[in-house]
Amino acid sequence: MSRVGKIPVKIPQGVKVTFQDEIITVEGPKGKLTQKYHPVITFQSEGDTIVVSRLNEEKQTRAYHGLYRNLLNNMVVGVSSGFSKALIITGVGYRAEVQGKLLSMNLGYSNEVYVGIPDDITVVSEPNGKVVISGIDKQRVGEFASQIRKLRLPEPYKGKGIRYEDEQIRRKVGKSGVK
Repeated sequence: MSRVGKIPVKIPQGVKVTFQDEIITVEGPKGKLTQKYHPVITFQSEGDTIVVSRLNEEKQTRAYHGLYRNLLNNMVVGVSSGFSKALIITGVGYRAEVQGKLLSMNLGYSNEVYVGIPDDITVVSEPNGKVVISGIDKQRVGEFASQIRKLRLPEPYKGKGIRYEDEQIRRKVGKSGVK
């Protein structure tokens, strides 16, 4: 049995989960998410928990078991409390600010970089170089944070660039003076 798949998903108060036509629908206080699933996976609601099970023991089915259990759990957490990722912008003159539905960043290039913010994601820019990206879909939040980070990857000598808040940059020693 899958170690991840056998853990039941706890449904908090105010969240409604339905399974119909091979589509999971999760509604909560923050919004609504849907996800298609493979028919070899079944879901049973038992009170305030949902148990995910599979119909056979094939390798692909076992992989789907853990996958759909985690996707369901991420959807439940997303519509009840949401997800967020924080990025730190480090460098002299590097800054970011939100202008309506655009994220404007000065990253040491000759021009400012503008990134459109999707409708289901909120971005907050703090004055200390921190940018917080939040939303209900874990995948969309992570993907958008990754796209912003790619604009100026952190470099190992001075540490300039965009990094995740919990990311450690392995610093390198620069070249020494000629003797």
